[in-house]
Amino acid sequence: MTTVFSRIITRELPGLFVWQDPEIVAFLSIAPLRPGHTLVVPRREVDRWTDIDGPLLTRCFEVAQAVGQGVQRAWNAPRAGLVVAGFEVPHLHIHVAPVWDMTDFDFSKAKQEEDPSALTGAAVKLRAALLELGYEQARGCTSGA
Repeated sequence: MTTVFSRIITRELPGLFVWQDPEIVAFLSIAPLRPGHTLVVPRREVDRWTDIDGPLLTRCFEVAQAVGQGVQRAWNAPRAGLVVAGFEVPHLHIHVAPVWDMTDFDFSKAKQEEDPSALTGAAVKLRAALLELGYEQARGCTSGA
């Protein structure tokens, strides 16, 4: 069965993309912990991070590091937080978000963003930061289906 993330990747469902390369995409979470909360997702469906091959897992974390640099820059955050949980969608995804303290990791506080312009603005801000850092994979990323 195709995951919701695969449907976002193929543009069957909308997504606010900030990174695209042949193996990995990154798009904003619709239920952010903080503005800029991004999901780094391999194009290939793999349920658990413990089941993915080493080179693709390495690539996922390389992209997560780049996105982390972007969220730190865009939101002037002291840290970029990273979580791999995998309970929400059975398709490996790495949560990357700007964080100021440990309470920023409380997923019970995450709520679906009601204001689409807030998510769009966060995507624009993060893409700009990634481009400033030299990550061309942010160029040409689009929003929507």
